[in-house]
Parts: sequence; structure tokens; C-alpha cells
Amino acid sequence: MKTTLKYLFSLIAILFFSLANGQHTPKCDIEDQGSSDLKIIHVNSPCSPLRPKTLTLSWEDSVLHMQSSDKARLQYLSSLVAVPSIVPIASGRAVTQNPTYIVRAKIGTPAQTLLVAVDTSNDAAWVPCTGCVGCSSVTYNPVKSSTFKPLPCGASQCKQVPNPSCGVKTCGFNTTYGSSTVSANLVQDNITLATESVSGYTFGCIQKASGPSLPAQGLLGLGRGPLSLLSQTNNLYKSTFSYCLPSYKSLSFTGSLRLGTNRQPLRIKTTQLLKNPRRSSFYYVNLVSIKVGRRVVSIPPSAFAFDPNTGAGTVFDSGTVFTSLVKPAYTAVRDEFRRLMGSATVSSLGGFDTCYNVPITVPTITLMFSGMNMTLPQDNFIIRSTAGTTSCLAMAAAPEAGVNSVLNVIASFQQQNHRILIDVPNSKLGVSREACS
Repeated sequence: MKTTLKYLFSLIAILFFSLANGQHTPKCDIEDQGSSDLKIIHVNSPCSPLRPKTLTLSWEDSVLHMQSSDKARLQYLSSLVAVPSIVPIASGRAVTQNPTYIVRAKIGTPAQTLLVAVDTSNDAAWVPCTGCVGCSSVTYNPVKSSTFKPLPCGASQCKQVPNPSCGVKTCGFNTTYGSSTVSANLVQDNITLATESVSGYTFGCIQKASGPSLPAQGLLGLGRGPLSLLSQTNNLYKSTFSYCLPSYKSLSFTGSLRLGTNRQPLRIKTTQLLKNPRRSSFYYVNLVSIKVGRRVVSIPPSAFAFDPNTGAGTVFDSGTVFTSLVKPAYTAVRDEFRRLMGSATVSSLGGFDTCYNVPITVPTITLMFSGMNMTLPQDNFIIRSTAGTTSCLAMAAAPEAGVNSVLNVIASFQQQNHRILIDVPNSKLGVSREACS
């Protein structure tokens, strides 16, 4: 991949995966276990084959660049809610970072293993194919698969991709993906996740790509569109899954993606999933208030109001690193946080405007949803420097312009060491505390 992509890969790794002067050895067991349980790996963890070999950024620079990447991610989310979307494959993406987590997918017969990025706010399913111009060196070779099948232009799935075209009777499409452009064919092949195989899975086979935005070995969207993983495997997984993102401080650095209804937590707090017809993939929920320490802060109801027409509301997203709250909500949380810190000197670091060089005395922050509370310990809302001398409130205000200004995003830093359950048939999102690593 290009130098720019390697540079972006290094950002999160420096901040979260420093191993205390090399005194600890990561415990890398990344083989999938169970019929529908996949190990989920942070793309920059020491256990990830995609982790850059050398890391040179300072802690401060890594934070600044992560925030810049989060801004691009928020622009991507806003672009999806700003216009109606019926496109599940390789939809436009105004983002210059890879999604944060990867899983193993085996495609074809015999199986070819790829490390595909998972994204809860996307329906896309595509992989780089052998001969692709501008793709990574690891590709899927359809010639070596006895179950590979190109889809003709008359196939119903061809109507569900952007800008379909016919080349030599095969359905193809051309699209942009952030700062990248993609040319792909629509194909089918078997896909195996953990030990369960799905026959005739439809996905994009990339022939040509340019730009730094594409995940190196493909993308597996966990949204709800017609060609998404949930829709294509509904008979097997019943449009239900859960994931548990590992702590950034863990030495094993792996969590789990659990597909289907089996082995999902029975005792779990839930809130209702809301539907936005402009972007059915998004997992909207009803956030009603926030408690900092023991006090519920004063936030106008309009800050959390769900409005499909404007895209306003609150979503859970695995691809954003730090939670973003609309300005009135963030200001209220920040001001109460500072009040509890008393006379301690406050400083800033990039987009983080509440940093300290003394121990943090705020014990918890609670996100209060309709029917469910999500209480965050410090590890889920405080980001600390490697040396431990600087600590920042790991949340930020949403940009003040455009759709971003009305969208609250509950991001991966706040989700780590929680199991997040998505139950589409019952329109429920559940959260339970769990040591994921």
C-alpha cells in the first residue's frame, strides 16, 4: 500500500499498543473458535498482520491525527444520512482511514483467507481480486475457486449496485470510495466465517482501485441493506449478531464477533433500534440524557431528538474512535467534568479540550438510553499518554456545520470491553459489560 496508508495505520498503534518498554509479550491467539464466533482484531494491534512494521509518531501527534481521521469518518457518516441510499455495495465513502477492526473470511473452494474490515455502518461487501490494478498484494483469485460465479447484467443484484455497467455480459460497477475510485465486477462465491459456510454470497470483485481509502483486503459491512451480510445470511444468522471490542490496554488485543442467535447473552439491557429510511444501515438509538459522576447534566432534548429527515439522532458506530456529541450535549458534559475536577489546571490537545496532568477524579460517565443505561468506567472515557502524565476526556463536540452538527456517534473507545448486541428482528440494541480480550 502507499506510504500515506501506512502512515494512517500507525496512528492508533502508537497511542494504544505501547507495551511498557517492551517488558510484555502480546498473546496472539487469533484463530477463530466456535461455529459462529470470529476473533476480531484491531488493525494496528501487535497481533495484526496488517500492523505497520515501524512506528515513529509521538503520542501527541498520534492523537492529533486520530482526531483528524475521526473528522473524516464523521463526514462519511453524514454523507450517508444526507441523501437516500439503496446502494449496498461499495457506496461512496468520504473517509481516508481504514475501519478499525478486522476478521478472517475464507472465500471460494478451496478457501482463500483474507483479513476483511468490519463496519457496522456500511452494507458494502467487496474484496480485491487477482490482477487488480492499485490493490494490495493479498488478493482473492477467482480462477482458483471451483464455486466462483460472475453475475450477468440481468441478475436482480445488478440493480442494487451504483452505476451498473455491462462488460462482456458481466455486471460491473464504478464508484468512488472517499478519496479512492473503484472499478469492480459483481460476483458470487462461497464465504466461510469461522466454520460456517454460506453458498453463493454476492460481493464486489475489485479490478482497479486508486487512492488510500480502501481497506487492504476488503470490507464486510454489518449493516441492514439488501446485499449486506445480515440480509444474505438471514436464514442462518437471523439478522442477529454481537461484538465485543478489546481493550486497548489488553495484551491479547482480540475480541469477538458472534453471528446468529446462539450463545448471545440472555441477561442484557436493551434499547429500541430506530429506523432511518434515508440510511437503513445505521443503528440509531434513543439517547435521552447523560450522567457525569452522580449528576445528570442539563441537556436540551433537541440535542438527542431523532429526525430521519435531517439525520439527527444517535448511532453506534465501530469505525469512529472517539465519541462525538452535538455541541450542547458535549458542552454540558465537559463543563460538569471540569467542575468535578475542581481547581486543577485544564489544557487541550488538538480536538480534546479537557486535559489534565493530575489524576482524574471523575469515576464514571453514564449514557442513558431509553430503557437502558451504559455506565462507562474511566478506561472508556479517559485517554492517557504512554507515560501516564497527561489524561484527556476522550470525547469531542460534533462539527458545527452540516449533518455532522446534529448526529451523536457512540464510538469504539467507549464501546471497548462491552458486548454490543444487534437484534434486527426485534429492533433491539443491547449492551453488557464484558472483558472482551
